[in-house]
Amino acid sequence: MNVEMITREDLQNLKTEIVAELKSILSQDKPLEGTWLRSAQVRKMLSISPGTLQNLRIQGHLRFTKIGGCFFYSQRDIAAMLNQNGSKR
Repeated sequence: MNVEMITREDLQNLKTEIVAELKSILSQDKPLEGTWLRSAQVRKMLSISPGTLQNLRIQGHLRFTKIGGCFFYSQRDIAAMLNQNGSKR
C-alpha cells in the first residue's frame, strides 16, 4: 500500500489555486442578454423620471416586457438604445 503525506504547504497551494480559479470565473464578463431590470433599476441607471421612462416605452425607443403589473427591460436593449442615440450626435 502506497501512502502519501499531505503537508500544510500542499493544502495552502491548493487553496491558492482554487481562489485564483474562482476569481477568474467571477471576473469574466457575463452576457447581457439574460439580464432583466425593473423600472426602478432602469430609472436609477439612466437618471430619468418615471414619466421619461414611460415616454421611452410609448414612443418605442425602449422595448419592454410586462408581467402582471411590472415592466421588465433587457439590459441589452438599454445598451442598444444608448449606443443608437450616441451615434446620432
